[in-house]
Amino acid sequence: MRAVTIISQGGVEALQVRLVPRPLEAKADRVLVRVRAAGLNRADVLQRKGHYPAPPGTVQDIPGLEFAGEVVEVGEEARTVRAGQRVFGIAAGGAQAEYVLVPESALAEIPQNLDWPSAAAVPEVFITAHDALFTQAGLGLGESVLIHAAGSGVGTAAVQLAHAAGATVYGTSRTADKLERVREYGLDGAFTVGDDPMSFAEAVRERTNGKGVNVILDLVGGSYFAANLAALARHGRMMLVGTTGGGSADFDFGTVMSKRLQITGTVLRARSAEEKAQAVRLFAAHVVPLLARGAVRPVIDQVYPLAQVAAAHERMESNESFGKIVLTI
Repeated sequence: MRAVTIISQGGVEALQVRLVPRPLEAKADRVLVRVRAAGLNRADVLQRKGHYPAPPGTVQDIPGLEFAGEVVEVGEEARTVRAGQRVFGIAAGGAQAEYVLVPESALAEIPQNLDWPSAAAVPEVFITAHDALFTQAGLGLGESVLIHAAGSGVGTAAVQLAHAAGATVYGTSRTADKLERVREYGLDGAFTVGDDPMSFAEAVRERTNGKGVNVILDLVGGSYFAANLAALARHGRMMLVGTTGGGSADFDFGTVMSKRLQITGTVLRARSAEEKAQAVRLFAAHVVPLLARGAVRPVIDQVYPLAQVAAAHERMESNESFGKIVLTI
């Protein structure tokens, strides 16, 4: 089969599309899927650079955390999928290939209104956003949420899900144009972040009459940490999802203690099979029906054929993308 292969650590020249052995036959609860499209994520860029290796037991040189395709073969213990079914799902790696072998619990059925690229743009970002906002942060009706990097894949998914749940949704970006584009997905307030991140904290407090927001979904990290603490309301919850702005920061214990804040870190790729299965089940139950109705929808920046994977990486690293970048296979 053809697969994106990382032949060395470094720039986009480290990527090649090669012929590699196809996964073994499906046994037990495993399902073999013919991949039609796969999403590109920051994790793939980090893996290419040698900063984010695949978990033990996962193929190390084929990236890819999400996919959409057709079920080819089903193990004898699988109960909920069938050959020929259109499915999308998550993997710890190896999804940017013509075939991927995953547990049945990593899959959900694709709604009829989504084509292959649209379906491939869904799993990683919508599962991450739903799990962080609702399962972990407990975002409720009538609460407010601030979503950083609102024009990213996770950001656009989170804005839509929070809006659909009846929350007041604020977003930040370093690019005013991206924030303007996010408004159509349910953004109630937008804050452009300049050189001083504390500016968004001040803007949030002004917009909320000094109260602050109940939940922050942070896809940036270290450089926003102090401003996040200032922007949170009492009993607020901060979800740390990304570190594009740094992986460390000074920690103000006094603010956290006086406001009784909760700070939670989350990652999807390194979770146990049981934890991933639970996240996928909740996604299938609560998000897939919204997708089927068109209440939320994948946001695609660009679609590239597999042979142009280097160009797709360059697009992601330009920070000019809005929504998801997808590879067709």
